[in-house]
Amino acid sequence: MTLHPSILVVEDEKNEREGIEKFLSPKGYDVFLAEDAEHAVKIIREENPDIILTDLILPEKDGMWVLEKARELSPDSVVIIFTSYGTVENAVRAIKKGAFHYLTKPVDLDELEATLERAVKGRQLERENIELRKELLEKTGHGDVAAESRAMKDIIRIVKQVAPTAASVLIEGESGTGKEVIAHLIHEWSPRRDKPFVTVHCASLTESLLSSELFGHEKGAFTGATERKIGRFERAHGGTLFLDEVGEIKEELQVKLLRVLQNGEFERVGGTTALKADVRLICATNKNLMEEVNKQRFREDLYYRINVIRIEMPPLRERKKDIPLLVNHFVQYFARANHKPVDTISDGAMELLKQYAWPGNVRELKNVVERMVVLSADKKLKPDAVPIDIRDKNPPPLVSIPLARDETKPYHIKDMEKELIQKKMQEARGNKSKAATALGISRRTLYRKLDEYKISTD
Repeated sequence: MTLHPSILVVEDEKNEREGIEKFLSPKGYDVFLAEDAEHAVKIIREENPDIILTDLILPEKDGMWVLEKARELSPDSVVIIFTSYGTVENAVRAIKKGAFHYLTKPVDLDELEATLERAVKGRQLERENIELRKELLEKTGHGDVAAESRAMKDIIRIVKQVAPTAASVLIEGESGTGKEVIAHLIHEWSPRRDKPFVTVHCASLTESLLSSELFGHEKGAFTGATERKIGRFERAHGGTLFLDEVGEIKEELQVKLLRVLQNGEFERVGGTTALKADVRLICATNKNLMEEVNKQRFREDLYYRINVIRIEMPPLRERKKDIPLLVNHFVQYFARANHKPVDTISDGAMELLKQYAWPGNVRELKNVVERMVVLSADKKLKPDAVPIDIRDKNPPPLVSIPLARDETKPYHIKDMEKELIQKKMQEARGNKSKAATALGISRRTLYRKLDEYKISTD
């Protein structure tokens, strides 16, 4: 956020437009004025305003169009909608499409000022988070991805190699391991860094809605399609499209996605014109896609198209060395975000966090640290600040198992590991999820070990 936040006011009524300017200018805002949507887009393109205040009802193109253009041209801009009481439903629709808030007309100036203060504060926190990431970048060399562990250092090495290319990337791993963070990192280190990074959460949409989100739709394509919609492929032109939970896409849509990857062409829903988009595709899933292919739930040809480069994110329990770096990063961030005096964490509290198994991975760790910071009145987080369910969760004891072997032959750690995996697979009666839990590793790691040691799963 600049010292003087910039605001674009889009309002076709001259008196209202100038009245808002007279109210905001003395309060330190740099105000730009636009009487229609086309003029607004010109200013957005040239000035990248911090905040955009736009009336929903405008001549020719409306405030929804301004919102969509703002998301495309200046995605960091905060958009606030003005609406009359009769169009509040449309304003709520704008919120779902990314608007920060809506205000009913006639505008209450006190409410406007309070809303702007919240918007400015939100932008400021975003900027501070970016600064924290820069600080971490200076310490670790790779943004907000902690990489003290060998597994994460290997991933960072792969990311550095693949980022400058156009190759599709598939990121697999449990929920909360940081798949989207790695996708962002690939984009930030690529030649496309100045172009859009567009995300689609495939699991949260029905097949018809997902098709519309990806490829867009023409006016009248289906009930409720009152206007043309630009899809995520078009929005991501020149940049990166990130498909999260790609394993949830149904077969019919998989065929359409395969066509885009083969020849770069697609059609909007209800359209007949072939469109092209220059997009770098990154996909993520918490499923084992090869297993889905074997069960004929995911197309094999699509799997090999998106799996040019594969990155497997290890669960946090397998990268304990990264925990201190992550914890310190989150402590700093949430202390600033919540205006708390916390600036460090004790060795005892850190040890408790390192011993925990973290079934929710980095996402769970982040939430726990936020809670600790918010509830703390001290500068240092002590062991009693750690949630009791984590404090009471002791690490599983080391298991001593008798291993039958020939004492005359050399015996390696890998032999011991193989026998331990065989034992746990037998105890779990072949259930890989139970065996992986008993071994303290992820299912993907177990699959890799089973293949490496050629252990039968019958």
